[in-house]
Amino acid sequence: MMASLVGPLQGSLVGPLQASPLGSVLEPLYVILELWSGFVFWLAGVTGLEMLQYQFMHRAILVGLCIGVMAPLIGTFLVHRQLALIGDALAHTAFAGVAVGLFINAVLNVRISPYLTAVVVAMISALLIELISEATDAYNDVSMAIVLSTGFALGTTLISINAGGLAVGVNQYLFGNLSTVSKESAAILLVLFGIVVVTVGVTRNQLLYVTFDETAAEVSGLSVDWYNRVMVMLTALVVVGAMQIMGVILVAAMLVVPVTGAAQVSRSFTESLLVSVVLAELAVLLGIGVAYYGQATAGGVIVLVAVAIYVVAVFLGKLQTTLGEETTPEIGSIEAENTKTGSD
Repeated sequence: MMASLVGPLQGSLVGPLQASPLGSVLEPLYVILELWSGFVFWLAGVTGLEMLQYQFMHRAILVGLCIGVMAPLIGTFLVHRQLALIGDALAHTAFAGVAVGLFINAVLNVRISPYLTAVVVAMISALLIELISEATDAYNDVSMAIVLSTGFALGTTLISINAGGLAVGVNQYLFGNLSTVSKESAAILLVLFGIVVVTVGVTRNQLLYVTFDETAAEVSGLSVDWYNRVMVMLTALVVVGAMQIMGVILVAAMLVVPVTGAAQVSRSFTESLLVSVVLAELAVLLGIGVAYYGQATAGGVIVLVAVAIYVVAVFLGKLQTTLGEETTPEIGSIEAENTKTGSD
């Protein structure tokens, strides 16, 4: 079914990739991708699944698995801080970053990955959201709205200036596409994944303290502004990484839907975090499979599956209450556990 697509696709990806200046830098990660591909080929032989026979699907599945960890890892903090919409704001600014990359490539005839320019623009935008809030005393939703509209306006302007060269290429970033996850973009995603996981692992207690009691965290000596900036920059990295298969329009859903589903059946922050990762991975794997065999857009299917899982989680939460168990806590009231930090 996909054989006619694979040949031209691999040719179009391998050529530009060899000329990319990132090739040598990302070479160790290409080895990891080859090992992963070998494992999935073996899995294809065991299961007989058609979609596992193509290398572009190997990369798409790996990206999906990484997103299934990254998005809930950051989304859990965002949801409990009532910052769920920041993902949407940064997704639109990441779109501006993609447009910048495509524009530079078209005008200057160079080879820069649009995902790299998206990372840079999204991280700058994340900092701007915080700086606008601090400098003007505006609410976070106001600064997010300003940055969102500015980023999307910049992206659409750049596309309109060179519409002939950019209009077609930008569709994959708006809606996501399993078949266009290149070796280079998958390697970049692995780098983003490592940064997000390590940073959260190192700063977990501080982020948790700031999330549930910002005032007490500041009194205890934590730099609340610094950890807020860390959180929004990590969100920017997750958004850019997830954009590959989710697209700009739907990427924010993976930061929110699995987390809210997990909150329906969880009793502590750690439990909520772990359950949200499980739900996100389930949504990604089922979504990619349904999208492949149904020839549908992966991002939309993944979100629909995630919402269906959320509905089931709500039902299970209500069932727990009906059976007389402890009432499932609302979003924001999940037990924060021990938030003691090194500065105490």
